[in-house]
Amino acid sequence: MTIDDLISGVLDSRIGKAVAAKAGLPEATVLRRGEAMPSGPIALGVVGLDVVEPDAGSLVPDALATLGIDVQPALIDTPDARTTDADGRQRPPAYPGRLGAIVVDATAANRIGQLEQVRAALRPAVKALEPSGRVLIVAADPASASDVETAAVRQALDGIMRSVGKELRFGATCNLIQVAAGTTPSELAQVVCFALSGRSAYVDGQPFVLTPLVERVETSEGLDKLDRLHDESLDRRSGRIVVVTGAARGIGAAIARRFAADGARAVVVDVPVAGQALAGVANEIHGTALQLDITASDAGARIARHVVERYGPDARIGALVHCAGILRDKLLVNLDEQRWGAVLEVNLAAQLRINDILLDPDQAGGVADGGRIVAIASTSGWAGNRGQTNYAASKAGVMGMVRALSAQLADRGIAVNGVAPGFIETDMTASIPVIDREIFRRSSSLLQGGRPVDVAEAIVFLADPATPMNGQVLRVCGQLIVGR
Repeated sequence: MTIDDLISGVLDSRIGKAVAAKAGLPEATVLRRGEAMPSGPIALGVVGLDVVEPDAGSLVPDALATLGIDVQPALIDTPDARTTDADGRQRPPAYPGRLGAIVVDATAANRIGQLEQVRAALRPAVKALEPSGRVLIVAADPASASDVETAAVRQALDGIMRSVGKELRFGATCNLIQVAAGTTPSELAQVVCFALSGRSAYVDGQPFVLTPLVERVETSEGLDKLDRLHDESLDRRSGRIVVVTGAARGIGAAIARRFAADGARAVVVDVPVAGQALAGVANEIHGTALQLDITASDAGARIARHVVERYGPDARIGALVHCAGILRDKLLVNLDEQRWGAVLEVNLAAQLRINDILLDPDQAGGVADGGRIVAIASTSGWAGNRGQTNYAASKAGVMGMVRALSAQLADRGIAVNGVAPGFIETDMTASIPVIDREIFRRSSSLLQGGRPVDVAEAIVFLADPATPMNGQVLRVCGQLIVGR
């Protein structure tokens, strides 16, 4: 038994948990995962409708109705609604039972005074949430504001969301959906469904910025083309070809399994040394395996050739997931050019070369118009991390790639997004010293590390043709770090 095993055993023992509780470290809640929606009722609070047109504000209720969700009006904390207890203290109004979720419709909020309405709707609900409950704020994008105060109010909602997320307990999460002009109820419903369900278990304190692809196409011919591509993509969703790199184990294998569960035909890619594990994943999900070093100059061509050989000359990739990555951690003063270059080559440069080949419209076996690309970034790319200068550079570079490609490919109906995992419990993170692992777990708002399936769920969500997001990087970190 190693010292790490001994310490881990102590921390997981009854005595260890008791000591942690005495020290003010609450035990983590088992998160609701999978397709399950909240079991309790869902409350709807509305903000700011007193200053807009009477028919405004129908987007959120219509989206909830699309999902078949019956909502109840949210209780509002006002002086008149409060009660006074025996000690003379005023209490906010209380729900009769546990709430599954509260949705705050702040799409019409445009004045600072209206932020009080957000507080008033959230205060009674937060205490009433069931374990793994949800707080969801829906607002407009600050970038589209017509005046300074409106932009400030919309951004303030982001701060409210992040802070509330850090206050919630028992596996509850708080997220923000920023709708774009022209967002339809069905598009919003797609995102609301993910955010309320157990699929978003480890997504906390995050903005979902909706960006319909058609906003960059002004001609009627272009709009008709994108509508057709969208419809065709939806038709192909259950049988589409999905390529996942780094798929022999861990997060990559979980991604492949999740796509296969939706009926996709998965091509799993990994280095030859991982060939046996890769074959096991391919056999399990009835996919095909391609042993390939993605840093090879012909990697993109080999992927395309595999797609054509296995699925026919007209086959095209419906979703491409860049998951392959490596670590070579060292403090910068100890970091030589070999460790630096290896990480940048695998984690970033190889993806760019593969994209160049597979995104050629004339490439047989390439990415189809209307397809999806999702790349794995990292919270290290957002905030940096000691001893990971090379890794943080590569993952921040992935984010830059996502944003640039999303603009270039919008007229082909191809959406490009990223997922930035935080501390995910894998074989790789198991090599981290146990005390450091426990610190990482406790540093998240959910008091635990995520699972590979949490990352997979976010990727499948972003790769869905019905998801109206493009050029975004969604963190799957349990709100581990501060900032955007």
